[in-house]
Amino acid sequence: MINSNLKQLRRMSGLSQEQVADKLNVSRQAVAKWENGDSLPDIYNCRALAELYDITIDNLFEVVTDSKAKIQPKGKHIFGAVRVGKDGTFTLPKKAMRTMGIDEGDTLLVLGDETQGIALCKTDFFLDAYRSIQESGCEDISLTDFPIEQD
Repeated sequence: MINSNLKQLRRMSGLSQEQVADKLNVSRQAVAKWENGDSLPDIYNCRALAELYDITIDNLFEVVTDSKAKIQPKGKHIFGAVRVGKDGTFTLPKKAMRTMGIDEGDTLLVLGDETQGIALCKTDFFLDAYRSIQESGCEDISLTDFPIEQD
């Protein structure tokens, strides 16, 4: 499992075994053995590999059962799909709420870009960013430009 993940991550990064070896200060043969499953990287090299590929060490050992599935970069998640009801409501997956620190009753800001889609962020995050902008002296933006509806 780690061997196929290492091979996939290296290819996704567009690196050769030689380039990975140079970045980790190991031999190309060591990288080849890791990718072939002949040996395992030690904990120090696992840490260096995770940093190189911008993933967690746990991701190195994840079992990827779908041949098209890819290991997600650190901090990036796919939580699954949700169905939107007639009135526009949907339920966030519990894992998404837990991971993102969203609690029942929190207010989320809905952002949209017609070409890129919809994003949600905690209102507190947005308000903190807005305050930072205001403190920096930018007076062109008003909170009335961004209505936050509350039921």
